[in-house]
Amino acid sequence: MELTILGCHSATPRTNTHTTSQLVKMQQHQFLVDCGEATQIRLRQHKAKLFSINHIFISHLHGDHFYGLIGLVSSYRLMGRTTDLHIYGPKGIKEIILLQLKLANSWTDYGLYFHELELKESVCVFEDEKIKVSTLPLDHRVYTNGFLFEEKLGLRKINREAVAALDLSPAAFKTLQQGKDLQLPSGKQIANSSLTFDPAPPFKYAFCSDTAYHEPLVELLQGVDVLYHEATFLEQHRDLAAKTKHTTALQAAKIAKAAQVGTLILGHYSTRYKEKQAFLDEAQTEFPNVVLAEDGKHFSYG
Repeated sequence: MELTILGCHSATPRTNTHTTSQLVKMQQHQFLVDCGEATQIRLRQHKAKLFSINHIFISHLHGDHFYGLIGLVSSYRLMGRTTDLHIYGPKGIKEIILLQLKLANSWTDYGLYFHELELKESVCVFEDEKIKVSTLPLDHRVYTNGFLFEEKLGLRKINREAVAALDLSPAAFKTLQQGKDLQLPSGKQIANSSLTFDPAPPFKYAFCSDTAYHEPLVELLQGVDVLYHEATFLEQHRDLAAKTKHTTALQAAKIAKAAQVGTLILGHYSTRYKEKQAFLDEAQTEFPNVVLAEDGKHFSYG
């Protein structure tokens, strides 16, 4: 799994602080998560393969999380895109985007599909044979979801030393990878466990966008390998966090600790803070394995 932070600041974009957007690469997929202003520029700066993005997940309809979407949709048309594009986001996102396309007389030449969300419980919004994406209901001023990206359990790994003398056919290897016992032409059966190794544990990444401190998340995040959680404020501004339904760095760390996640990435910083070290220091009083998101930072796992 690879994660590129295209932007991780709140409210308004500035010269060196970009609003929320992430590129998540997992199991041959390249997902775009949120699409703040100028996201397409950030994608180009990081040499992303724009046409490999077929699924865009929008957490909520505040501008710093989706104002770059219409620009990207329009640019795809100008670039000659032909493959379908799927957009997952709150109810109303289809109306917003299609109205802009209508008034500009700029309908796309590719399939544009909207999957509008309005349920307040976690639901699966995308699934194939290798990955599943579900919503993480959050508590913000408008309807908001985070997203959980989960790999599915892969095929078993062949123990090359154990099978070396068996002269197996490709079909036999496939049988073993699927977890089935092996029957030799002689009729002898060999247990799968003696010829294979367990597959790698499925990787889980969770993106938690704007939200107040929200304890129901803990159950949904149990055992997640990497959690990106907003930390707009520090504890000194906890009253402002409550008023605007955002989270402090310490509160994000409490969620990570309770959910027993592997790594916590903090982001969505208010631009009122000139230095970010205080976010790390505050969170690590509660949960040790914390890193800070930075615009342009790249993470690689597995």
